[in-house]
Amino acid sequence: MKIEVWSDFVCPFCYIGKRRLEMALEKFSHNDEVTVEYKSYELDPNAEMNPGKNIHELLAGKYGMSVEKAKNSNEELGKQAADIGLTYNFDTMQHTNTFDAHRVAKYADENGKGKEITERLLKAYFTESKLISDHATLIELAGEVGLDKDEVTKLLKVDDYAIHVRADEEQARQIGVQGVPFFVFNEKYAVSGAQPPEAFSEVLEKVWEEENDKPVLETLNPTKSKTTYCTDEGCEEEKEE
Repeated sequence: MKIEVWSDFVCPFCYIGKRRLEMALEKFSHNDEVTVEYKSYELDPNAEMNPGKNIHELLAGKYGMSVEKAKNSNEELGKQAADIGLTYNFDTMQHTNTFDAHRVAKYADENGKGKEITERLLKAYFTESKLISDHATLIELAGEVGLDKDEVTKLLKVDDYAIHVRADEEQARQIGVQGVPFFVFNEKYAVSGAQPPEAFSEVLEKVWEEENDKPVLETLNPTKSKTTYCTDEGCEEEKEE
């Protein structure tokens, strides 16, 4: 089974959704036959590298609410994260543009470290309050998961892997993704949002059953027709009923 996950590194529900999916996969009896691929998605492609406002102020401005209400909303979101073992430090979080982080993630995926860099970038942003658009920070984080820091330095100086990020975003538009996290199972079953682990478990079982417990080919012989065939026991003509 293949699971594609569109997400952004500054999306709080993306980190929650990722962890909930992982919790479901831990209990899934066929988890050794599941591959998860993370796809690029920018919630705000025009976001500044350093907007000069904290996350509460940015949220308040975006949705036309008071800063106090934004803080309360973030606090509730933080509780959801804490329930599954994640720590969100909203007061010190540094909202930023994520395009370069996605480029590094694409390089990581090509070098077998896609899952590792995705987890590391999410933790760096939500828990450690790192500025994940800063090139020095990205290089350091890449090194921590075993990537070549010199290669990451080179790719950040030019536009390497930008085309890969844009391809993911274009694919998202084509299949109608309007928000993240967005999960696609075997390129035909879609789940949107940070669903509870139980919901992911149900989807995993359903997709596995439908994809693996049905015959490879569906028989379309017309009814009331004669069938002639041979087996290792001989050849015969099946009579009409």
